Amino acid sequence: MDAQKVSRHDLGRKKFVEKVWEWKEKSGSTITGQMRRMGASADWNREYFTMDAERSKVVTEVFVRLVEQGLIYRGKRLVNWDPVLGTAVSDLEVVSEEEDGSMWHIRYPFADGSGHLTVATTRPETLLGDVAVAVDPTDERYTALVGKMLKLPLTDREIPVIADSYVDKEFGTGCVKITPAHDFNDYAVGQRHNLEMISILTLDAKINENGPTVYQGMDRFVARKQMVADLDALGLLESVKPHKLMVPRGDRTNVVIEPMLTDQWFMAMSKPAPEGTHFPGKSIAEVALEKVANGEVKFVPENWSTTYNQWLNNIQDWCISRQLWWGHQIPAWYGDNGEIFVARDEAEAKTKAAAAGYTGALNRDNDVLDTWFSSALVPFSTMGWPELTVDSKLFLPSSVLVTGFDIIFFWVARMVMMTAHFTGKVPFHTVYVHGLVRDSSGQKMSKSKGNTLDPIDLIDGISVDDLAAKRTVGLMNPKQAASIDKATRKEFADGIPAYGTDALRFTMASYASLGRNINFDLGRCEGYRNFCNKLWNATRFVLMNTEGKDCGFTGNPTDDELDYSQADKWIISTLQRTEAELEKGFADYRFDNIASAIYKFVWDEYCDWYLEVAKVQVQQGSEAQQRATRRTLLRVLEVTLRMAHPVIPFVTEALWQTVAPLAGKTLKAEGDSIMVQAYPLVNAEAIDEAAESWMTGLRAAIVDVLPDSPAPVSIVGETKLMLKVEIDVAAERERLSKEMAKLEAEINKAQAKLGNESFVARAPAAVVEQEKERVAGFSATLSKMKESFAKLG
Repeated sequence: MDAQKVSRHDLGRKKFVEKVWEWKEKSGSTITGQMRRMGASADWNREYFTMDAERSKVVTEVFVRLVEQGLIYRGKRLVNWDPVLGTAVSDLEVVSEEEDGSMWHIRYPFADGSGHLTVATTRPETLLGDVAVAVDPTDERYTALVGKMLKLPLTDREIPVIADSYVDKEFGTGCVKITPAHDFNDYAVGQRHNLEMISILTLDAKINENGPTVYQGMDRFVARKQMVADLDALGLLESVKPHKLMVPRGDRTNVVIEPMLTDQWFMAMSKPAPEGTHFPGKSIAEVALEKVANGEVKFVPENWSTTYNQWLNNIQDWCISRQLWWGHQIPAWYGDNGEIFVARDEAEAKTKAAAAGYTGALNRDNDVLDTWFSSALVPFSTMGWPELTVDSKLFLPSSVLVTGFDIIFFWVARMVMMTAHFTGKVPFHTVYVHGLVRDSSGQKMSKSKGNTLDPIDLIDGISVDDLAAKRTVGLMNPKQAASIDKATRKEFADGIPAYGTDALRFTMASYASLGRNINFDLGRCEGYRNFCNKLWNATRFVLMNTEGKDCGFTGNPTDDELDYSQADKWIISTLQRTEAELEKGFADYRFDNIASAIYKFVWDEYCDWYLEVAKVQVQQGSEAQQRATRRTLLRVLEVTLRMAHPVIPFVTEALWQTVAPLAGKTLKAEGDSIMVQAYPLVNAEAIDEAAESWMTGLRAAIVDVLPDSPAPVSIVGETKLMLKVEIDVAAERERLSKEMAKLEAEINKAQAKLGNESFVARAPAAVVEQEKERVAGFSATLSKMKESFAKLG
């Protein structure tokens, strides 16, 4: 609509809401389509939307009950106002960053002509709403002046000098202008001193009728410029100095947020809940703090609980109304006399009005609820509340919530508050907090920056022309299209190749270190696509050597019929150790460790070593040895497929369907899936340290042989192993060169982080330690590679 230069007011509320529903159907299906393509294993029959009929009914019921409990109220309060969106926004939707500004020193003359006070301000345009100048009551410079009247520059009003401990006498001149209608701190001062609140801005941030006629209708920043010039002309501008300040901007519009005095609906955060609720005498925020303190809800990583606690300990009442048209319309009706009737529907509102003696017309509140209000109810609004359903008994609390750290306040804390208040339970036991996916240069992905990546494009591939077109359509600022197109063509000159779902999932798992943001690198996808190809080719090799052959799964083979080699025992032992790593990885929510363990076992152990040894054994071994090796090939591969399935579901499913029957698995029915099979568990009895020691010796002997000799036989202890050593030296040097370059790049990247004082100071200790471990690990691997490279001549 922005691109078409059509506003919601041009359409009208009904048409606008229809258009948004059309957009929702399209975007909603896009999101669920992406999730399905990514292999999300959800119960899709339970899909819901927070504005569907069932959820809307719960939202209304919750609102009405909270009003009845005295925990939702309407009042004129100072709120964060976005003049572009034309609505109040919560503190969480405001991003404050340091910017270069100015400090204006303005002379406020005494009304009796005896001199002036100099006031320093970063917002001279709000001078028009000043109602006092405050000084520190202990500041001896001004003690005698308290109570005197000042002439407010550029106006015909007079304002008093007051004393308030809010003032820091060491800052600026020690005199602070008080504008209660346009500053949160000043609002508090105004409340303490019963000062008048004069709003001088319209809702679109222009000077209103309370300002002098000459400034009325001016944008706030245009008015600032004109007022400063006028102050200077009157000799009232003492000085202007450069000054750095924190500027609050809306996270969606990037416009400077304006504190604005408006009528809004609020939810009390610190008021004790009444009798008849689950936690009478305790505030909603207090209960939410207790649920984490007593361990009913825990955070992973644990340090995020500190962030959660800090926010709740300093929480303000939640402004839940928004001056928008899309959302849950507030269930409140107004009479001509200004009385408010909160009800579940219009019929109930009329009944309440009649009971109060009002029989006139009723008009529903035009405002809607903050979107996070309905989202906070999801743990129980999806379970049939207020009825006590089977679902609520089974699934509330749920086990784990997976979410980003950026919505701990928006969503997580509010779900804990609301669920505890209305059900007495916590919504979930564990909150797993993952990092944010950023682009390759570390920038947050956003449509306005044109740096987003659609997972479908990574799965299927996309041409650079189509990618550029996709990134430049529907921009809030169409003027950015040219620069976004140019940047896209530079970064993805050849477009994006098709990596497949499994490679993308493996990449994301490998990135999932605790609390770490992700700078997304397509090179990782390529590496894991190669892994999937490796697994596929390894399976082809196993099938070629086992299909139609005796693999020891029929009948009940005796020990004489299955002669397991040390290599067979070693790979089975290594599999157990890998399973133990995975078990710990899942318990610790270390999906990066899970991905690493799977990769290392499949690529480094099973493919690079065991398959090579198995080739010799199935060709040269006795019948019992061949049978045992074929059995081991299949059994280990089948377990590996089940082991890797949660990370790479598609390729493992396809391969398992063929491998499982050969490995002695009886499929229950056609379409029996790997996903319903038992996940592999460690068998400690199968860990064979002797076999592991034997393999260590074999590896050492082979590594010693490889640069020096093409000898077909290596003897390790009493074991004779036939080796066919065919090395393409040039190819191996090229491969090692590429691998070393990648490792050096990773080392440099990690060292750059560790050399950044800001990163070391602000990042959690665990994250810093992890970066140090990465440097040490990469360096050790690089050293070994350099040794191998040198041996190749």
